[in-house]
Amino acid sequence: MADTARPFIVIYVVWHPQFAMGHDIAKAMFEHFRRESYEKITGGTGIPVVYRFVLSNDRGGPLPIDFSTAETSAVIVLVDKNYTEDEVWLTYLRALADQTDEAGLGTRLFPVVIEPDLLRDLNLSEQAIRWYQWNGDVQSRTDALIGHLTFQFCRMLRHYLAHLKKPGKSEKALLRFLKKVDIFLSHSKHDGNKAGELVATAIRRKLTLTDGLGSFFDVYDIPPGLRFQKVLLSQVKVSAVIAIHTDSYSSREWCRREIVEAKRHNRPLVIANCLADKDERGFPYLGNVPIIRLDNEKSPRVDIVIRALLDEILRDFLWQCRVELMRPKKSKLRVTFVPRPPELISLATLVPDSKGKKSIVVYPDPPLGREEERLFHAIAPNIQLRSATEWLAGAVR
Repeated sequence: MADTARPFIVIYVVWHPQFAMGHDIAKAMFEHFRRESYEKITGGTGIPVVYRFVLSNDRGGPLPIDFSTAETSAVIVLVDKNYTEDEVWLTYLRALADQTDEAGLGTRLFPVVIEPDLLRDLNLSEQAIRWYQWNGDVQSRTDALIGHLTFQFCRMLRHYLAHLKKPGKSEKALLRFLKKVDIFLSHSKHDGNKAGELVATAIRRKLTLTDGLGSFFDVYDIPPGLRFQKVLLSQVKVSAVIAIHTDSYSSREWCRREIVEAKRHNRPLVIANCLADKDERGFPYLGNVPIIRLDNEKSPRVDIVIRALLDEILRDFLWQCRVELMRPKKSKLRVTFVPRPPELISLATLVPDSKGKKSIVVYPDPPLGREEERLFHAIAPNIQLRSATEWLAGAVR
């Protein structure tokens, strides 16, 4: 087994030194992608975010970017009027465009146009992100930019992951890159105030109508003429899931089954906590995943729920890439990799061994607390739990 010395993705943020907001936007991206939840998956310091906003004294221009230092690279260029009026920075941008185009789908350039009427000055073939069309203050637009870029990074990692699994098979690379991610909205239709349906409709509207998201997400609908029970369980196994936890949610059999299937198949999952009064019997498998408070369908926190799901999808792709490099080619032990800290329902995903051979479950760092390990061992003494760092260090007893 081996882990990679190169990061799976590096984010470069480029802006003109006279663009006052540039550093604030770049810092927000740095803090988002370097935070703890990404550190646990990558096994290091999160996703590297590198700045380019000063001129090199000996080069007369910004420092070049070496794309060979990472498996995939994303270059975010914040374009304001200062940028388009400076030929040095425009030349740098066009050189980056040529570099990324030659490098293929694993290396992408994302121009972010801050002000109207600047697109014609860029003279680029790359589709630009139009910051100036978004509503809200700088913080809300920065949040929207981070969400928009997150699903682009997902596409890049999905392309890289396909290359890891099937090297050289790239004839359908662009179609695979553009393939949508299925979204399953798990909700109850039995709330007295119709809270589950209203929140699901609000999330669905945001997913399908917001610029960019509609090209990335397919929100699930049941085609006429099919048995909904069979289709529901088939769809949830391959989707990213938002569970809308209203007062009646835990009492509904199909809601519970949807969560169990999502957990059994290790799907990206976010809980939107929409409780208005109380949950008579909290469903135990709604934990171990991000939980976002959402008061009602009119809340602006719908965007936060969607961004949390985007983060989970990106973390899932990062983990899949890491697993492909950690997976042993030959092993006498049975090794299972799971994308989140194991819980007792994780046992349902393991194939029982009739000979009683020991198995290992490997999960993202940090290691579980001793209280959880003891509980797991009491139920399944033949299964050893190892964080990714422990597994790579050969800590198998």
